[in-house]
Amino acid sequence: MQTIETEVLLRPNSAALRFLPEGPYALPDGRLSWVGIQHGAESAAGSINILDPAHGTNESFSLPGRPGFAFPTDEPNIFVTGLERSVGLFDTRTAKWSPFISDVDANVSNTIINDAVVYDGNLIFGLKELEFKTRKAGLYLWRRTDQALVQLRDDQICSNGKAVVQNTDGSLTLFDIDSPTKLITRCRLDITAGTVSEISVVVDLTSEDVFPDGMILTPDHQGLIVALYDPGDPDAGAARQYNIVTGALEKIWTCPGSPRVTCPQLFKQQGRVRLALTTAVEHMPSEQAARHPNAGCLFAGDTTFESIGDQPVFPVASLRKEPIS
Repeated sequence: MQTIETEVLLRPNSAALRFLPEGPYALPDGRLSWVGIQHGAESAAGSINILDPAHGTNESFSLPGRPGFAFPTDEPNIFVTGLERSVGLFDTRTAKWSPFISDVDANVSNTIINDAVVYDGNLIFGLKELEFKTRKAGLYLWRRTDQALVQLRDDQICSNGKAVVQNTDGSLTLFDIDSPTKLITRCRLDITAGTVSEISVVVDLTSEDVFPDGMILTPDHQGLIVALYDPGDPDAGAARQYNIVTGALEKIWTCPGSPRVTCPQLFKQQGRVRLALTTAVEHMPSEQAARHPNAGCLFAGDTTFESIGDQPVFPVASLRKEPIS
């Protein structure tokens, strides 16, 4: 079993930005975006951030709420963003927020948008129930062809990492994480019909004290790299690579001094493909945070991959003008 120790890539310059970093994504120009989900335990706001790995600089753009995800689009400086219960476009040049989906999960209370994936111009995203107790958060498909918002599930607690794979017969498999269940699952996804099949378990972590959080595919689509959120007090946090078919553990990346690893992503740095990992300070008492000086940092570790894999931009041209409600 190969274990790779990562190094600090960015130490955000404020407690607000270190509280809950997630969602790193490689931008077409070589920079790396990420979201500050929430700027503190009592905060109702977050940010989109853009890190330049070559210079170690980070720009932060405040949002009018808590983002669950933000992906680049085919228009520079525009991000498609899930914010509270809306999905829209955010322009980092003007700070203009333009929602095109509103009132998501309108039939339940106390949920907000969390993680997502872009596939073929479609968005698959889920919500989290803010008390992390009740199976009532939705999983949704925004279908590019007809601009329809389709609810796929209504029984998640905290919807997190997602990945879509096209099978040899042309069908699609959705890999999904509902963090409190401690399971990584798969199901068939039919975008045209707007349905998912019954789930099966790929990886079962119920015997461990960690929670699977963000997740990406390996570039060859043979593995899943999963960030592990550890609420305990280990010396290092971790992300793991699992075989997509057997669920076997294949590789581990560790984050010294930061146990709550939230999301992985591949990016290029000085010609090499590296793994970026976000980590969080969330739910750390001050004495625990003092023992983990790197909590809330972004990390980078070596890989043997030759590409950064699937990181598509969202096609803004696919949107029609009127909002969807």
